[in-house]
Amino acid sequence: MYLVGRSCRITTNRGVHRLSDSNIVALDTPDRNDPLQEVLREGARRLLKQAVEAELAELLQAHRSLTTDDGKPAVVRNGYLPVRTIQTGLGDVDVQIPKVRDRSGSKIKFNSKLVPPYLKRTKSLEEFLPWLYLRGISSGDFSEALQHLLGPQAPGLSAGTISRLKQGWEADYKDWQQRDLSKKRFVYIWADGVYSQVRMDDRLCLLVIIGSDECGRKELLALSDGYRESAASWEDVLRDLERRGLKTAPKLAVGDGALGFWKALAKVWPETNQQRCWVHKTANVLEKLPKAMQPKVKQALHEVWQAETREAAYKAFDTCIERFEAKYPKAMTCLAKDKSEMLAFYDYPAEHWQHIRTTNPIESVFATVRLRTTKTKNCGSRDTTLAMAFKLMQTAQRRWRRLRGYKLLADVITGVKFVNGVKQSGDRQRDAA
Repeated sequence: MYLVGRSCRITTNRGVHRLSDSNIVALDTPDRNDPLQEVLREGARRLLKQAVEAELAELLQAHRSLTTDDGKPAVVRNGYLPVRTIQTGLGDVDVQIPKVRDRSGSKIKFNSKLVPPYLKRTKSLEEFLPWLYLRGISSGDFSEALQHLLGPQAPGLSAGTISRLKQGWEADYKDWQQRDLSKKRFVYIWADGVYSQVRMDDRLCLLVIIGSDECGRKELLALSDGYRESAASWEDVLRDLERRGLKTAPKLAVGDGALGFWKALAKVWPETNQQRCWVHKTANVLEKLPKAMQPKVKQALHEVWQAETREAAYKAFDTCIERFEAKYPKAMTCLAKDKSEMLAFYDYPAEHWQHIRTTNPIESVFATVRLRTTKTKNCGSRDTTLAMAFKLMQTAQRRWRRLRGYKLLADVITGVKFVNGVKQSGDRQRDAA
Protein backbone atom coordinates (compact mmCIF):
# COMPACT_ATOMS: atom_id res chain seq x y z
CA MET A 1 0.00 0.00 0.00
CA TYR A 2 1.30 3.50 -0.81
CA LEU A 3 0.52 6.89 0.77
CA VAL A 4 1.27 10.20 -1.01
CA GLY A 5 0.82 13.62 0.61
CA ARG A 6 2.24 16.51 2.53
CA SER A 7 4.71 16.19 5.36
CA CYS A 8 3.06 14.65 8.39
CA ARG A 9 3.62 12.11 11.18
CA ILE A 10 1.91 8.75 11.16
CA THR A 11 2.22 6.49 14.19
CA THR A 12 1.83 2.77 13.64
CA ASN A 13 2.64 -0.30 15.68
CA ARG A 14 6.02 -0.30 13.92
CA GLY A 15 6.95 3.23 15.02
CA VAL A 16 6.78 6.74 13.59
CA HIS A 17 6.96 7.36 9.83
CA ARG A 18 7.32 10.76 8.12
CA LEU A 19 5.76 11.58 4.78
CA SER A 20 6.62 14.60 2.67
CA ASP A 21 5.38 16.08 -0.57
CA SER A 22 8.20 14.46 -2.45
CA ASN A 23 8.11 11.06 -0.75
CA ILE A 24 6.20 7.94 -1.63
CA VAL A 25 6.39 5.55 1.30
CA ALA A 26 5.56 1.86 1.03
CA LEU A 27 3.89 0.62 4.19
CA ASP A 28 4.44 -3.02 5.16
CA THR A 29 1.81 -5.45 4.12
CA PRO A 30 1.86 -9.25 4.58
CA ASP A 31 3.37 -9.67 1.09
CA ARG A 32 5.78 -6.71 1.12
CA ASN A 33 8.60 -6.16 3.64
CA ASP A 34 10.92 -3.21 4.16
CA PRO A 35 14.44 -3.35 2.65
CA LEU A 36 16.18 -3.67 6.04
CA GLN A 37 14.16 -6.76 6.93
CA GLU A 38 15.00 -8.29 3.57
CA VAL A 39 18.73 -7.66 4.16
CA LEU A 40 18.50 -9.25 7.60
CA ARG A 41 16.57 -12.22 6.22
CA GLU A 42 19.15 -12.71 3.50
CA GLY A 43 21.88 -12.63 6.12
CA ALA A 44 19.98 -15.21 8.16
CA ARG A 45 19.66 -17.45 5.09
CA ARG A 46 23.39 -17.30 4.44
CA LEU A 47 24.36 -17.92 8.06
CA LEU A 48 21.93 -20.81 8.29
CA LYS A 49 23.28 -22.33 5.09
CA GLN A 50 26.86 -22.04 6.34
CA ALA A 51 25.95 -23.64 9.66
CA VAL A 52 24.15 -26.57 8.00
CA GLU A 53 27.04 -27.06 5.56
CA ALA A 54 29.40 -27.19 8.54
CA GLU A 55 27.24 -29.89 10.12
CA LEU A 56 27.35 -31.87 6.87
CA ALA A 57 31.14 -31.51 6.60
CA GLU A 58 31.45 -32.87 10.14
CA LEU A 59 29.33 -35.91 9.23
CA LEU A 60 31.35 -36.62 6.08
CA GLN A 61 34.59 -36.28 8.03
CA ALA A 62 33.34 -38.67 10.72
CA HIS A 63 32.65 -41.36 8.11
CA ARG A 64 35.63 -40.73 5.83
CA SER A 65 37.04 -44.18 6.73
CA LEU A 66 34.09 -45.89 5.02
CA THR A 67 34.93 -46.69 1.42
CA THR A 68 33.49 -48.68 -1.47
CA ASP A 69 35.20 -51.70 -3.01
CA ASP A 70 37.05 -49.45 -5.45
CA GLY A 71 38.38 -47.22 -2.68
CA LYS A 72 36.02 -44.29 -3.17
CA PRO A 73 34.23 -42.59 -0.23
CA ALA A 74 31.08 -44.50 0.70
CA VAL A 75 29.26 -41.51 2.21
CA VAL A 76 28.97 -38.64 -0.27
CA ARG A 77 26.78 -35.62 -0.94
CA ASN A 78 23.62 -36.32 -2.93
CA GLY A 79 21.83 -33.09 -3.74
CA TYR A 80 19.30 -31.30 -1.56
CA LEU A 81 15.89 -31.80 -0.04
CA PRO A 82 13.10 -29.52 -1.28
CA VAL A 83 13.19 -25.94 -0.01
CA ARG A 84 11.49 -25.44 3.36
CA THR A 85 10.20 -22.24 4.88
CA ILE A 86 10.80 -21.58 8.57
CA GLN A 87 8.91 -18.86 10.38
CA THR A 88 11.22 -16.59 12.39
CA GLY A 89 11.15 -13.24 14.12
CA LEU A 90 12.47 -11.77 10.84
CA GLY A 91 9.69 -13.33 8.80
CA ASP A 92 9.84 -16.44 6.64
CA VAL A 93 13.33 -17.75 5.93
CA ASP A 94 13.90 -20.36 3.21
CA VAL A 95 16.28 -23.20 3.95
CA GLN A 96 17.43 -26.18 1.89
CA ILE A 97 18.98 -29.15 3.68
CA PRO A 98 21.60 -31.23 1.82
CA LYS A 99 21.33 -35.02 1.50
CA VAL A 100 23.96 -37.74 1.59
CA ARG A 101 24.20 -41.09 -0.15
CA ASP A 102 25.57 -44.05 1.78
CA ARG A 103 27.02 -46.71 -0.50
CA SER A 104 28.26 -48.87 2.39
CA GLY A 105 24.81 -50.18 3.28
CA SER A 106 24.98 -48.67 6.78
CA LYS A 107 21.95 -46.44 6.14
CA ILE A 108 23.79 -43.31 7.25
CA LYS A 109 21.64 -40.21 6.85
CA PHE A 110 22.18 -36.52 7.42
CA ASN A 111 19.77 -34.81 9.80
CA SER A 112 20.67 -31.25 10.75
CA LYS A 113 20.55 -30.67 14.50
CA LEU A 114 20.18 -26.96 13.89
CA VAL A 115 17.21 -27.43 11.54
CA PRO A 116 15.67 -30.80 12.45
CA PRO A 117 13.14 -32.37 10.04
CA TYR A 118 10.10 -31.37 12.09
CA LEU A 119 11.05 -27.70 12.61
CA LYS A 120 8.54 -25.37 10.98
CA ARG A 121 9.09 -22.24 13.05
CA THR A 122 11.50 -20.92 15.62
CA LYS A 123 10.49 -21.90 19.09
CA SER A 124 7.88 -19.74 20.75
CA LEU A 125 8.91 -17.96 23.92
CA GLU A 126 7.14 -20.57 26.03
CA GLU A 127 9.18 -23.36 24.45
CA PHE A 128 12.34 -21.42 23.70
CA LEU A 129 13.19 -20.26 27.23
CA PRO A 130 13.34 -23.78 28.74
CA TRP A 131 15.44 -24.88 25.77
CA LEU A 132 17.89 -21.99 26.31
CA TYR A 133 18.10 -22.73 30.02
CA LEU A 134 18.77 -26.44 29.62
CA ARG A 135 21.37 -25.63 26.96
CA GLY A 136 23.32 -23.63 29.54
CA ILE A 137 22.21 -19.99 29.17
CA SER A 138 21.57 -18.31 32.50
CA SER A 139 18.04 -17.07 33.02
CA GLY A 140 19.55 -13.65 33.70
CA ASP A 141 20.88 -13.61 30.13
CA PHE A 142 17.54 -14.53 28.50
CA SER A 143 16.69 -10.94 27.56
CA GLU A 144 19.97 -10.36 25.77
CA ALA A 145 19.80 -13.73 24.01
CA LEU A 146 16.26 -13.12 22.79
CA GLN A 147 17.10 -9.62 21.58
CA HIS A 148 19.87 -11.03 19.42
CA LEU A 149 17.68 -13.84 18.12
CA LEU A 150 14.29 -12.18 17.74
CA GLY A 151 15.04 -8.47 17.69
CA PRO A 152 14.55 -5.79 20.36
CA GLN A 153 10.82 -5.53 19.65
CA ALA A 154 10.17 -9.21 20.39
CA PRO A 155 7.61 -9.80 23.15
CA GLY A 156 8.52 -11.05 26.59
CA LEU A 157 12.01 -9.57 26.80
CA SER A 158 11.82 -7.79 30.14
CA ALA A 159 13.41 -9.39 33.19
CA GLY A 160 10.12 -9.04 35.06
CA THR A 161 8.19 -10.92 32.37
CA ILE A 162 10.74 -13.72 32.32
CA SER A 163 10.72 -13.95 36.12
CA ARG A 164 6.93 -14.21 36.18
CA LEU A 165 7.03 -16.92 33.52
CA LYS A 166 9.55 -18.94 35.54
CA GLN A 167 7.48 -18.61 38.71
CA GLY A 168 4.37 -19.67 36.84
CA TRP A 169 6.13 -22.71 35.38
CA GLU A 170 7.44 -23.77 38.78
CA ALA A 171 3.90 -23.53 40.17
CA ASP A 172 2.54 -25.49 37.20
CA TYR A 173 5.13 -28.21 37.78
CA LYS A 174 4.25 -28.54 41.48
CA ASP A 175 0.53 -28.74 40.68
CA TRP A 176 1.21 -31.32 37.98
CA GLN A 177 3.16 -33.45 40.47
CA GLN A 178 0.07 -33.64 42.69
CA ARG A 179 -2.49 -34.45 39.99
CA ASP A 180 -4.91 -37.34 40.52
CA LEU A 181 -4.22 -40.47 38.44
CA SER A 182 -6.98 -42.70 39.81
CA LYS A 183 -9.07 -42.49 36.62
CA LYS A 184 -6.19 -43.23 34.28
CA ARG A 185 -4.74 -46.42 32.92
CA PHE A 186 -1.55 -46.81 30.93
CA VAL A 187 -0.81 -49.83 28.80
CA TYR A 188 2.79 -49.04 27.84
CA ILE A 189 5.35 -46.89 29.63
CA TRP A 190 8.75 -45.61 28.50
CA ALA A 191 11.37 -44.78 31.13
CA ASP A 192 14.76 -43.13 30.81
CA GLY A 193 17.29 -41.17 32.82
CA VAL A 194 18.33 -37.92 31.13
CA TYR A 195 21.71 -36.52 32.09
CA SER A 196 21.81 -32.80 31.39
CA GLN A 197 25.51 -32.12 31.80
CA VAL A 198 24.88 -28.41 31.69
CA ARG A 199 22.27 -27.95 34.36
CA MET A 200 22.71 -30.75 36.86
CA ASP A 201 25.37 -32.24 39.08
CA ASP A 202 27.28 -35.23 37.66
CA ARG A 203 25.52 -37.57 40.09
CA LEU A 204 22.02 -36.35 39.34
CA CYS A 205 19.77 -36.96 36.36
CA LEU A 206 16.20 -36.37 35.29
CA LEU A 207 14.02 -39.46 35.71
CA VAL A 208 11.35 -39.40 33.01
CA ILE A 209 8.36 -41.69 32.39
CA ILE A 210 5.93 -41.37 29.49
CA GLY A 211 2.81 -43.53 29.30
CA SER A 212 0.36 -44.54 26.58
CA ASP A 213 -3.24 -44.82 27.74
CA GLU A 214 -5.83 -47.31 26.46
CA CYS A 215 -6.66 -44.95 23.58
CA GLY A 216 -3.06 -44.70 22.39
CA ARG A 217 -2.46 -41.15 23.61
CA LYS A 218 1.01 -40.53 25.04
CA GLU A 219 1.31 -38.50 28.21
CA LEU A 220 4.12 -37.38 30.49
CA LEU A 221 3.67 -39.40 33.67
CA ALA A 222 6.66 -38.58 35.83
CA LEU A 223 9.54 -36.14 35.85
CA SER A 224 11.83 -36.01 38.84
CA ASP A 225 15.50 -35.89 39.72
CA GLY A 226 17.37 -38.91 41.00
CA TYR A 227 20.79 -40.11 42.04
CA ARG A 228 22.47 -41.81 39.06
CA GLU A 229 19.28 -43.72 38.13
CA SER A 230 19.50 -45.71 41.35
CA ALA A 231 16.86 -48.32 42.21
CA ALA A 232 15.82 -46.26 45.24
CA SER A 233 15.29 -43.14 43.12
CA TRP A 234 13.23 -45.02 40.54
CA GLU A 235 11.20 -46.76 43.24
CA ASP A 236 10.32 -43.37 44.73
CA VAL A 237 9.01 -42.27 41.33
CA LEU A 238 6.91 -45.41 40.82
CA ARG A 239 5.56 -45.37 44.39
CA ASP A 240 4.54 -41.76 43.93
CA LEU A 241 2.49 -42.75 40.86
CA GLU A 242 0.79 -45.41 42.98
CA ARG A 243 0.07 -42.96 45.79
CA ARG A 244 -1.69 -40.67 43.33
CA GLY A 245 -4.04 -43.42 42.17
CA LEU A 246 -2.24 -45.34 39.42
CA LYS A 247 -3.12 -48.80 40.72
CA THR A 248 -3.16 -50.91 37.53
CA ALA A 249 0.30 -51.94 36.38
CA PRO A 250 1.19 -51.28 32.73
CA LYS A 251 1.45 -54.29 30.45
CA LEU A 252 4.90 -53.39 29.13
CA ALA A 253 7.73 -51.10 30.21
CA VAL A 254 10.38 -49.93 27.76
CA GLY A 255 13.78 -48.72 28.95
CA ASP A 256 17.53 -49.03 28.59
CA GLY A 257 19.75 -51.49 30.42
CA ALA A 258 20.13 -49.41 33.59
CA LEU A 259 19.51 -51.86 36.42
CA GLY A 260 18.00 -49.31 38.79
CA PHE A 261 14.72 -48.94 36.91
CA TRP A 262 14.23 -52.68 36.39
CA LYS A 263 14.89 -53.47 40.06
CA ALA A 264 12.36 -50.84 41.09
CA LEU A 265 9.82 -52.08 38.52
CA ALA A 266 10.14 -55.66 39.81
CA LYS A 267 9.27 -54.45 43.31
CA VAL A 268 6.42 -52.11 42.44
CA TRP A 269 4.89 -53.75 39.34
CA PRO A 270 6.31 -57.29 39.11
CA GLU A 271 3.66 -58.34 36.57
CA THR A 272 4.81 -55.77 33.99
CA ASN A 273 6.76 -57.22 31.06
CA GLN A 274 10.10 -55.70 30.10
CA GLN A 275 11.42 -54.48 26.76
CA ARG A 276 14.96 -53.16 26.43
CA CYS A 277 15.52 -50.19 24.15
CA TRP A 278 17.25 -51.17 20.92
CA VAL A 279 18.73 -47.72 20.38
CA HIS A 280 20.52 -47.87 23.74
CA LYS A 281 21.59 -51.47 23.20
CA THR A 282 22.97 -50.72 19.74
CA ALA A 283 24.94 -47.74 21.07
CA ASN A 284 26.33 -49.80 23.96
CA VAL A 285 27.46 -52.57 21.61
CA LEU A 286 29.00 -50.25 19.01
CA GLU A 287 31.05 -48.28 21.53
CA LYS A 288 32.96 -51.49 22.30
CA LEU A 289 33.99 -51.91 18.66
CA PRO A 290 36.56 -50.21 16.44
CA LYS A 291 34.96 -47.66 14.11
CA ALA A 292 35.77 -49.68 11.02
CA MET A 293 33.63 -52.57 12.31
CA GLN A 294 30.69 -50.58 13.56
CA PRO A 295 28.74 -50.42 10.25
CA LYS A 296 28.89 -54.20 9.78
CA VAL A 297 27.80 -54.98 13.33
CA LYS A 298 25.10 -52.31 13.20
CA GLN A 299 23.66 -53.92 10.07
CA ALA A 300 23.72 -57.31 11.80
CA LEU A 301 21.81 -55.84 14.75
CA HIS A 302 19.23 -54.34 12.40
CA GLU A 303 18.61 -57.81 10.99
CA VAL A 304 17.75 -58.96 14.52
CA TRP A 305 15.14 -56.42 15.53
CA GLN A 306 13.74 -56.01 12.01
CA ALA A 307 13.08 -59.74 11.64
CA GLU A 308 9.43 -60.59 11.04
CA THR A 309 9.30 -63.39 13.62
CA ARG A 310 10.90 -64.13 16.96
CA GLU A 311 12.40 -67.30 15.51
CA ALA A 312 14.12 -65.33 12.72
CA ALA A 313 15.28 -62.77 15.25
CA TYR A 314 16.85 -65.44 17.46
CA LYS A 315 18.60 -66.91 14.43
CA ALA A 316 19.97 -63.49 13.42
CA PHE A 317 20.93 -62.87 17.04
CA ASP A 318 22.93 -66.09 17.26
CA THR A 319 24.51 -65.51 13.84
CA CYS A 320 25.71 -62.06 14.89
CA ILE A 321 27.35 -63.43 18.03
CA GLU A 322 29.00 -66.29 16.11
CA ARG A 323 30.41 -63.88 13.51
CA PHE A 324 31.97 -61.37 15.88
CA GLU A 325 32.45 -63.04 19.27
CA ALA A 326 35.99 -64.30 18.65
CA LYS A 327 37.41 -60.87 17.85
CA TYR A 328 35.07 -58.66 19.87
CA PRO A 329 34.01 -60.61 22.98
CA LYS A 330 33.10 -57.55 25.08
CA ALA A 331 30.70 -56.24 22.45
CA MET A 332 29.03 -59.62 22.01
CA THR A 333 28.76 -60.14 25.78
CA CYS A 334 26.95 -56.81 25.95
CA LEU A 335 24.63 -57.94 23.16
CA ALA A 336 23.87 -61.33 24.71
CA LYS A 337 22.78 -59.68 27.96
CA ASP A 338 19.00 -59.32 28.30
CA LYS A 339 18.40 -61.38 25.17
CA SER A 340 14.79 -62.29 25.90
CA GLU A 341 13.95 -58.76 27.07
CA MET A 342 15.31 -57.38 23.81
CA LEU A 343 12.71 -59.35 21.87
CA ALA A 344 9.66 -58.99 24.12
CA PHE A 345 7.94 -56.79 21.51
CA TYR A 346 7.08 -59.91 19.45
CA ASP A 347 4.32 -60.67 22.00
CA TYR A 348 2.53 -57.43 21.14
CA PRO A 349 0.71 -56.16 18.02
CA ALA A 350 3.03 -55.63 15.05
CA GLU A 351 1.43 -52.20 14.59
CA HIS A 352 2.96 -51.19 17.93
CA TRP A 353 6.48 -52.45 17.32
CA GLN A 354 7.84 -49.17 16.03
CA HIS A 355 6.70 -47.53 19.28
CA ILE A 356 7.81 -50.11 21.84
CA ARG A 357 11.24 -51.15 20.59
CA THR A 358 12.90 -47.93 21.77
CA THR A 359 12.56 -45.07 24.25
CA ASN A 360 12.40 -42.60 21.36
CA PRO A 361 9.45 -40.62 22.82
CA ILE A 362 11.81 -39.43 25.57
CA GLU A 363 15.00 -39.30 23.52
CA SER A 364 13.53 -37.03 20.86
CA VAL A 365 12.46 -34.36 23.36
CA PHE A 366 15.86 -34.01 25.01
CA ALA A 367 18.03 -34.64 21.94
CA THR A 368 19.05 -31.01 21.43
CA VAL A 369 19.66 -30.49 25.16
CA ARG A 370 22.05 -33.44 25.27
CA LEU A 371 24.19 -32.02 22.46
CA ARG A 372 26.08 -29.72 24.80
CA THR A 373 28.91 -31.30 26.81
CA THR A 374 30.58 -28.28 28.43
CA LYS A 375 29.33 -27.37 31.87
CA THR A 376 28.32 -23.87 32.80
CA LYS A 377 29.71 -22.35 35.96
CA ASN A 378 26.26 -21.89 37.48
CA CYS A 379 24.18 -25.04 37.28
CA GLY A 380 21.03 -23.31 38.44
CA SER A 381 18.52 -24.29 41.06
CA ARG A 382 16.91 -27.72 41.25
CA ASP A 383 13.37 -26.29 41.14
CA THR A 384 14.07 -24.13 38.09
CA THR A 385 15.77 -26.95 36.21
CA LEU A 386 12.86 -29.32 36.85
CA ALA A 387 10.29 -26.66 35.92
CA MET A 388 12.11 -25.87 32.69
CA ALA A 389 12.39 -29.56 31.77
CA PHE A 390 8.70 -29.99 32.56
CA LYS A 391 7.76 -27.09 30.30
CA LEU A 392 9.91 -28.52 27.52
CA MET A 393 8.16 -31.90 27.85
CA GLN A 394 4.73 -30.32 28.14
CA THR A 395 5.23 -28.35 24.95
CA ALA A 396 6.50 -31.44 23.12
CA GLN A 397 3.49 -33.43 24.35
CA ARG A 398 1.17 -31.29 22.24
CA ARG A 399 2.86 -32.70 19.13
CA TRP A 400 2.90 -36.35 20.16
CA ARG A 401 0.90 -38.58 17.88
CA ARG A 402 -1.40 -41.36 18.91
CA LEU A 403 -0.03 -44.89 18.69
CA ARG A 404 -0.42 -46.60 15.37
CA GLY A 405 -3.02 -49.39 15.68
CA TYR A 406 -4.26 -47.98 18.98
CA LYS A 407 -7.52 -49.96 18.75
CA LEU A 408 -5.51 -53.12 19.41
CA LEU A 409 -4.66 -51.83 22.89
CA ALA A 410 -8.02 -53.16 24.06
CA ASP A 411 -6.85 -56.68 23.15
CA VAL A 412 -3.55 -56.11 24.97
CA ILE A 413 -5.44 -55.03 28.09
CA THR A 414 -7.74 -58.07 28.07
CA GLY A 415 -4.82 -60.47 27.62
CA VAL A 416 -5.40 -61.56 24.03
CA LYS A 417 -2.36 -63.48 22.84
CA PHE A 418 -0.18 -62.15 20.05
CA VAL A 419 2.43 -64.32 18.35
CA ASN A 420 5.00 -62.50 16.24
CA GLY A 421 2.73 -59.47 16.29
CA VAL A 422 -0.33 -61.34 15.00
CA LYS A 423 -3.50 -61.67 17.06
CA GLN A 424 -4.31 -65.31 17.77
CA SER A 425 -7.91 -66.38 17.20
CA GLY A 426 -9.37 -69.60 18.54
CA ASP A 427 -8.68 -71.44 15.29
CA ARG A 428 -5.08 -70.32 15.19
CA GLN A 429 -4.52 -71.37 18.77
CA ARG A 430 -5.93 -74.84 18.04
CA ASP A 431 -3.73 -75.09 14.91
CA ALA A 432 -0.68 -74.10 16.93
CA ALA A 433 -1.51 -76.77 19.50
